[in-house]
Amino acid sequence: MRSHHTHSSSSSSSFSFIFIFILFLFFISFSFATPKLEPTKPKPKRRQPISAILVFGDSTVDPGNNNYIETIFKCNFPPYGLDFKNKIPTGRFCNGRLVTDFIGSYIGVKENVPPYLDPNLGINELISGVSFASAGSGFDPLTPAIGNVIDIPTQLEYFREYKRKLEGKMGKQQMEKHIGEALFCVSAATNDFVINYFALPIRRKTFTIEAYQQFVIYNLKQFIQDLWKEGARKIGVAGLPPIGCLPIVITLFSGEALTNRRCIDRFSAVATNYNFHLQKELGLMQMSLAHLGSKIFYLDVYNPINEIIHDYQKFGFEEVSSGCCGSGYLEASILCNPKSYVCPNTSAYVFFDSIHPSEKTYFLLFRSLRPLYDSILGCL
Repeated sequence: MRSHHTHSSSSSSSFSFIFIFILFLFFISFSFATPKLEPTKPKPKRRQPISAILVFGDSTVDPGNNNYIETIFKCNFPPYGLDFKNKIPTGRFCNGRLVTDFIGSYIGVKENVPPYLDPNLGINELISGVSFASAGSGFDPLTPAIGNVIDIPTQLEYFREYKRKLEGKMGKQQMEKHIGEALFCVSAATNDFVINYFALPIRRKTFTIEAYQQFVIYNLKQFIQDLWKEGARKIGVAGLPPIGCLPIVITLFSGEALTNRRCIDRFSAVATNYNFHLQKELGLMQMSLAHLGSKIFYLDVYNPINEIIHDYQKFGFEEVSSGCCGSGYLEASILCNPKSYVCPNTSAYVFFDSIHPSEKTYFLLFRSLRPLYDSILGCL
């Protein structure tokens, strides 16, 4: 397993700090805001028990693993966590909870999913589920190298380490049963397109956008197959959001960002096409593995978020084209800090910073996905 506490000299020479910092402004991910937002209770009974929630991906589902590595992709400081329990900035790129926190609560395994790298986690906390995700990561190996974050293969290696810890506690047979009954959530790929393909010339010299989409999906499929080999049987994979509607994308790629902050359709069209192919490939994987007890399913995040953005007043929002933190045009991570202006009502904003949605938006996304989870998990 490679270490993420050092940065190789070759990697350093490839990207100057200034260049990395500029690229950082492109960084993408999602989270949500309003402390009273809770999954509907009572929780439904299920024909199939869920033993744990295990999460992989980028900042959409990283609850703070990046706190424990050397990277500028961090947010373990205010105003992040403004609406989290006790106003704690956990390292979630959000003012509150992530979608996976709501899912974990809904399926009854835990209220908030902790980062695997937290050294204070006890075995019982590990058993009920953790996130291995790292903000800034992606399925293209080049993507996590840009910010020196945890790549997908290392997240998988951490999962293998996790299994060994559980085996030491409960024995191999019980551990394998536990993994087979766990819910796996995978959310990444936005960074592959936004901070990599569209921001750097390297991949554009080798791939057309269509070929790059296939390249990312190929790597994603390989990861899902690896999870399967490690015992995963219930795997939800998130598609891309409407990336052309992210405030920072509008700011950096629109020719009239100050006067006309409309979504940039050409970016969102890339997401739509990627999602179409991803859904098809996941369907084929499910068909080939269904007889072995597989449940591999596509999580549509594009349409719910797109609807919120284009009909925001219906959902009680007031601002959609800028984030709550600072100007809302560029601020994210270290640019959204304790000295930044913060809007007085986070639940009025679709986005908390220029990249990541507010907790309220994430809750609405969770609510849109809930019927799918009920179906997949066999609710009565």
